[in-house]
Amino acid sequence: MSATPRFLTLADVAEVLNTSSAQVYALVRRGDLPAIKIGGRGQWRVESAQLEEFIQRMYSETRTFVDEHPFVDAEQPEA
Repeated sequence: MSATPRFLTLADVAEVLNTSSAQVYALVRRGDLPAIKIGGRGQWRVESAQLEEFIQRMYSETRTFVDEHPFVDAEQPEA
């Protein structure tokens, strides 16, 4: 068995992304982060591979955003 489990809880995902479980739940409910619902109580699980794909997609979207919205240092007026 590998060191990384195939499926992660929302709390596990929150720890990896350094965010809250509520934020991860929102990502799942919006469909931004694919997950499955298991068991009678409907506990959410995110597959490790899906989390890695999500992270790579966010890197790509961020690169696109930065390219389209370059940071411009406001020049200071000379005194």
